[in-house]
Amino acid sequence: MSVQQDQLANGFRIVSERMPGLQSAAIGIWVTAGGRHERIEQNGIAHFLEHMAFKGTRTRSALEIAETIEDVGGYINAYTSREVTAYYARVLEADVPLALDVIADIVLNPVFDPKEIEVERGVILQEIGQAYDTPDDVIFDWLQEASYRDQPLGRTILGPSERVSAFSRADLASFVTEHYRPGQMILSAAGAVDHDALVKLAETLFGHLEPGPASPVEPARFTGGEYRKAKPLEQAHFALALESPGYRDDAIYTAQIYSSALGGGMSSRLFQEIRELRGLCYTIFAQAGAYADTGSTTIYAGTSAGQIGELAEITIDEMKRAAEDMSEAEIARARAQMKAGMLMGLESPSNRAERLARLVQIWDRVPPLEDTVARIDAVTTAAVRDFAEDMAARAPVAMALYGPIDAAPSLDQLQQRRAA
Repeated sequence: MSVQQDQLANGFRIVSERMPGLQSAAIGIWVTAGGRHERIEQNGIAHFLEHMAFKGTRTRSALEIAETIEDVGGYINAYTSREVTAYYARVLEADVPLALDVIADIVLNPVFDPKEIEVERGVILQEIGQAYDTPDDVIFDWLQEASYRDQPLGRTILGPSERVSAFSRADLASFVTEHYRPGQMILSAAGAVDHDALVKLAETLFGHLEPGPASPVEPARFTGGEYRKAKPLEQAHFALALESPGYRDDAIYTAQIYSSALGGGMSSRLFQEIRELRGLCYTIFAQAGAYADTGSTTIYAGTSAGQIGELAEITIDEMKRAAEDMSEAEIARARAQMKAGMLMGLESPSNRAERLARLVQIWDRVPPLEDTVARIDAVTTAAVRDFAEDMAARAPVAMALYGPIDAAPSLDQLQQRRAA
């Protein structure tokens, strides 16, 4: 398998990887226009725009968009994150040109019909309401807000109801003009694809776009802090975030291995100590997330009202213990899990296309897979222990609590336990 990459004169980038033996392909457009690219009065508009892309173009109705792809047995979808919005499809090899034509149409030619805007506004308001009814989802929005206070990166992707209720057709069009420029777009494809044919199609569909400068992005500052919301739920939800490396920092591999050993699976420390030995929760995990210029190691658990205090304290104790005695065997297991998860995931053309797009967005190139594996293997036990010590003692921290949390400690109390 080999990666090929090209760029049009206007800055539009194309990256693809042919996967022998496949008869289908994943293809999409990744746009560097997510939640953190919004001004405060625009919060939620990137996600609103993603919804509107499927509501009709100058040449296709909403039904025709769906039927065009589904008539050939494919599927089409999109998502919005804090740093990108993606529009993608999965189709058979012969239908790749058709899929790209549809994706280009919805990205470049949305009509923003006023009636459809109102319909989709109602859908998104329902989505916001549903998020508030899902505690183990909404707590991560509150944790993000506590981690990056008063910054675009700390705001929700869906946006607040009052802003979503006020967005106009002109607001949507303005965001497209500001951010949907060729230099901020990446066409990525994997599977049964012909790179040269993709470049020709891209020239036809996107070559006419006028280049323009990327809009500035506010640098992230991990502020830390506490968010508490009491509610009579069945469980108390507890989440911590500690400042960690961004994805351009080589230490991201150390952070990922640490989080896997701490709480990444059934053999991890948090799972074994808090769930298996003490029975304090059903769900507990740790994970390392990253952005262009920052990241966070996150720990989450759901427990009973009477056990939230003990769970939070033991979590801190386990973090401190990891700095002292995390073993080579644990780190070797975490390395193996990380490599296996990555390599297994890349057997899917959809996952591979997304990875290609993300790497081009980060580095403007795709580093060889062997380099990534080597960087994972190069993480030492000493490096993980040093990182664990930083997490346990020094890293800025945020906390979010939701549910019956009267017995939960404050962030100041957990900080004191970290320092003890």
